[in-house]
Amino acid sequence: MSYDVFGMCNPLYDIQAEVTDAVLKTTGYDKGGMSLIDEDQQKALVGAIYEQIVNAEPGGSGANTMIGVAQLGGKACFTGKLASDEHGSLYAGGLSDKGVRLTTQAGKGVTGISVVLITPDAERTMCTFLGASRELGPNDIDIDALAASKYLYVTGYLWDTDSQKAAVLHAMTTARTHGVRVSLSLSDPFCVLRHRDEFRQIIAEHVDLLFGNAEEMQELTNTSTPEDAIRATEEICDMAAITCGAAGSLIRSGSSVIAIPAYEVTPVDTTGAGDMYASGILYGITAGLPLDKTGRIASYLASRVVSSLGPRLKAIDLEIIRDL
Repeated sequence: MSYDVFGMCNPLYDIQAEVTDAVLKTTGYDKGGMSLIDEDQQKALVGAIYEQIVNAEPGGSGANTMIGVAQLGGKACFTGKLASDEHGSLYAGGLSDKGVRLTTQAGKGVTGISVVLITPDAERTMCTFLGASRELGPNDIDIDALAASKYLYVTGYLWDTDSQKAAVLHAMTTARTHGVRVSLSLSDPFCVLRHRDEFRQIIAEHVDLLFGNAEEMQELTNTSTPEDAIRATEEICDMAAITCGAAGSLIRSGSSVIAIPAYEVTPVDTTGAGDMYASGILYGITAGLPLDKTGRIASYLASRVVSSLGPRLKAIDLEIIRDL
């Protein structure tokens, strides 16, 4: 079977809770940030916000993007390490129900969990227990599925352990061998700050298409505006896409830059906006659509996920996508 996109990321069982600023303050986590927590901290946090939980389902940045590709009508598969536990089974079943093939066998330990705390201003605070996802290694890569894909999509969240790094580099090298184009999402300013030099190296050596928001791209390129950042990426990759919130996005191919306007919405939850944007770009590119139309689809999808609760859309109106 062939695929449009072969996705790689940490598979995390998402738990979203709507909390007040006062409750968030009691947790001790910085508003709007992403904190890595251990298993004991995860259990304590879930216990503290249990009554405020509004949604629980398979997630993680890369899986969100693959689900979006599948909802648009593309074919996607996903690689990430789960454990043989309850959340692992729920995750695998949920991903299959969304039309995404899981290519990795479950392992030992505890499946990762991401607790997303949503305050009334729609800001998200993420507390992530990586669990078994940290054990992803080169042997977990399904070479046949990767070779049968148009694009490999990897997130910066995987650049955490030596085994994950080895898996990423193995996948990128294998993709190049089989003529599969490579895309990377910078994922979070936290990731860029920790791994900027390594990111720049692997982007220059392996990446065709780079995703990031304005803060991430500016940090990576040591620039002060999205416009300067998108131009600076010409030195390290063929294509790049920068999201700028309400200001829209910029897409570069070669030396040509296209400005894509945002769709005006009332924000409810910003979780997953960048993931869904990447879905639109990957779908459009693999379907052979022009970049301006691809960008409009991506912008529309990001606006829809921002205006609803949760990191992805329950469904996508394909009539609207065709109109776009």
